[in-house]
Amino acid sequence: MPTQAESTTEENSRSGKRGSATPQAHLYRVIDCSRPLAPSARHALHGVGEVTIGRGQAAPERSGTAGARLLQIHEPDARISSMHARLRYTLGRWIVEDAGSRNGTIVNGEIVRTAALRDGDLIELGRTFFLFRAAVPTPADGPLDTIVEPGTIVPGLETLSPPLASVVTELRAIAPSTVSVVIHGETGTGKELIARAVHKLSGRRGAFVPVNCGAIPDSLVESELFGVRKGAYSDAKEDRPGLVRAAHEGTLFLDEIGDLDLRKQSAFLRVLQEREVVPIGQARAVPVDLRVVAASHQDLPAMVAAGRFRDDLSARLSGFTVRLPPLRARREDMGLLIAALIARLAADPARVTFTPEAMRLLLNHDWPQNVRELEKRLATALALLLVREGPIDVGALGEMPRAATPPRTAPGDDARRAELVRLLTEHGGNLSAIARAVGKDRAQIRRWLRRYAIDPTGFR
Repeated sequence: MPTQAESTTEENSRSGKRGSATPQAHLYRVIDCSRPLAPSARHALHGVGEVTIGRGQAAPERSGTAGARLLQIHEPDARISSMHARLRYTLGRWIVEDAGSRNGTIVNGEIVRTAALRDGDLIELGRTFFLFRAAVPTPADGPLDTIVEPGTIVPGLETLSPPLASVVTELRAIAPSTVSVVIHGETGTGKELIARAVHKLSGRRGAFVPVNCGAIPDSLVESELFGVRKGAYSDAKEDRPGLVRAAHEGTLFLDEIGDLDLRKQSAFLRVLQEREVVPIGQARAVPVDLRVVAASHQDLPAMVAAGRFRDDLSARLSGFTVRLPPLRARREDMGLLIAALIARLAADPARVTFTPEAMRLLLNHDWPQNVRELEKRLATALALLLVREGPIDVGALGEMPRAATPPRTAPGDDARRAELVRLLTEHGGNLSAIARAVGKDRAQIRRWLRRYAIDPTGFR
């Protein structure tokens, strides 16, 4: 019987597109509640017929012939049995089976003997959480097993998502240049974290200077941006360089640039065009050497079309574009994000653990405020560890909706979801092109994407 990805491989070889992204099933090792600082992993199920998971220290092992390959995953979780569970690809579906384990196999919070897996299902073995994805766009020549140690990559750039990892690789390549970067994403998705990572990788010796574009008063635009010479007016008691000159030989981060009104946009355009500023009270221009990174939760091209954002400023900013998916679409990265936050916020990161109930709550929450909300929740829970012993439990996380089971697709919907992923991959996330290809309205495509919790920005 053919394995799940063989038809995809055959199609890819016919097209001759080496490295092109094709949808493949993956199993993610998200986090171990007892060892949240341990590595996270992604295992491609391409060409695999069976997966076994048991206790051990060895690296993943793959064996067998095409059509019947075996993937063995070993986890150092003391609550996982030596042979705990199996995943089998049968009749076009992935099935998880408990292998007579001591502590049972849990899918979406329920103990199961056997269960057909659907996209987004959360599997608990011992104190370790796995996430099943049915169709992840993946380069055909990409690695089969990816293990990421938290903290080994610049903070903000760690991910197990193949589409996002591809963007990160390109971002690291252009970081040492002076190419402008524009980061799109919902509020709280970590846009400033990405900007700081770009600055760190750039090697520029100047400072990273963040500018909250929506918080600059109209009356202070020139003085805040360009600086003031002492005595220029009655309140100018000393020289002030301004935000632009403070970023000389460094990075100027224009946060929420879509919040700028047209007058302020003109001020920034002059800086980007001339690469110099004239402080208030000074006749001579001062040259500046800076790299610009901008961020917005708004659709800048749509703002340009509506006349609310200058086309010439957009052209000056455009260089490399990063689209950050919301946290609800990055559940496979939750282990890496939690580990990074623990390392930064905890007084003693090595002693931090979680109860399975608390971790289940974290992994199933929708995170409307994204990484920012996750940071606040963990900061509170970590502060409580200073006055009490034991793992972080549900009570330490505060008021959160108790969604024990993530949204599941109805029978027969898996095929439509996989087809949507294929179309998104083929058309680079262009919803209009997909609508034309299937003979539907663009609005219907958007409704399907919302229904199956697919973020199209990861395909662009």
